[in-house]
Parts: sequence; structure tokens; C-alpha cells
Amino acid sequence: MTMSVTGKDSVKQKPVTQNKLAYSVEEISEQTSLSKPFLRNEIRAGRLKAKLFGRRVLILKEDWTAYADDKEIWKSKSE
Repeated sequence: MTMSVTGKDSVKQKPVTQNKLAYSVEEISEQTSLSKPFLRNEIRAGRLKAKLFGRRVLILKEDWTAYADDKEIWKSKSE
């Protein structure tokens, strides 16, 4: 580990693992090329299902998998 300017140890990001039941918007954003605002807009539009647990927005594993596998979402607008 290396020390950062703030004095805290820098920690490598953990990959999204298969044994998690749900992911935060931040976790998905860190592990994909999708930004947090994009993911939040997808949730607001109803294309990506999410649950509110207290103040945390979590995306269930099966909902993330269904969203990522949906070919209609990923079609380019020119098609």
C-alpha cells in the first residue's frame, strides 16, 4: 500500500463479485464505464430497477444482470 497526500492508505478497488445480493450505484459506476449520473437517470426512467434501503439506493444482482443483458437498451439510436 502507498500513502496518499491525506495520510490515508490507498486501497485497490475490489471487483464486483458474484456472491453479492445487491450493488450500490457507486459500485457499479466504479466497475463499469457508466457514470453515476447516467445510472441514476436510468433508474429514474424506469429502465434500471433499484430499491431504497434507508438512504441507500441498491440495485439487486438480478436487476443489474437483466439490465446489462437487455439488448434493446444498448442499441444505438441510429439503428
